[in-house]
Amino acid sequence: MSSPILLAFDFDGEGGGKSVSDKAIVRELKNENLAWVHLDLSHPETKPWLDKKISYLDPFVVDALLADETRPRVAEIGDGALIILRGVNLNENADPEDMVSIRLWIDAERIISVQRRQLKAVQEIEERILAGRAPKNSGDFINLLLSRLSEKMALVLTELDDATDDVEEKILNNPDTAFREKIINIRKEAIVLRRYMAPQKDAIAQLRLCEFSWLDSGHKRHLQENYDHLMRYVEDLDAIRERAQIVKDELANILADRLNRNLYVLSVIAAVFLPLGFLTGLLGINVGGIPGVDNPDAFFIFSGILVILVVVQILLFKKLKWF
Repeated sequence: MSSPILLAFDFDGEGGGKSVSDKAIVRELKNENLAWVHLDLSHPETKPWLDKKISYLDPFVVDALLADETRPRVAEIGDGALIILRGVNLNENADPEDMVSIRLWIDAERIISVQRRQLKAVQEIEERILAGRAPKNSGDFINLLLSRLSEKMALVLTELDDATDDVEEKILNNPDTAFREKIINIRKEAIVLRRYMAPQKDAIAQLRLCEFSWLDSGHKRHLQENYDHLMRYVEDLDAIRERAQIVKDELANILADRLNRNLYVLSVIAAVFLPLGFLTGLLGINVGGIPGVDNPDAFFIFSGILVILVVVQILLFKKLKWF
């Protein structure tokens, strides 16, 4: 059966890192040098591997790493931390708001991470390590991961903001009910993204207050920077959600005004022709005594009366300011 290990690296603490075998990583995780193993959560052997090979982990940590549903959070346990984060889904044919979770146990000597779906940030960290720019310690690793997650979020938020601007401009130029679905999709994406970014912001705020041996003042400054970025992202999502609602309300108002204007025109036309229809219907009944039956000019006289009646109605409507 294939291995549940996706990545396994050993770091020298000087910016170098090398890929190690599945057997060697178990030994490296017990050494003083920093080592990282990245596991596939969907693999059936992941839990048995953690139970047998990493038996020194707290069962609470293992259960949290393997949980089906997670929200971003930080749990401080001794000199290590259980960290659960989310990143935007940039996989092919995927929705960015369907955020991918990455779960980590991290302390001074080891990093154990688990993912169910592919995460672009992890791929970039792997490329960086292979290029000879590996993190020197656990603090560098977590800041590198947070920076990569933040960069991907910024790209998605920029696209979402541009989409909001685009639909807003189109509605002002040519309001149409077809834009309603697009507005709803923008609001939905903003709501889902905020659902995970807000707790992730709180998790980073908690992490920067932890007193771990592997987090120095420089690392905490970077954590503060990542916290500020997420704070701005959450505020941007709130603004996008509110703008989308305003645009939706504006579209509804424009369409309502258009409908009211059309109904108004139809009402005026109906008001003009109502007395005309009454008179023509009255004179069109097939009974004796209809005026003008024997007069050859009766039709023209009656038509003239109707024209005069229309003119009088129009003047009356203008005086009443109906139009």
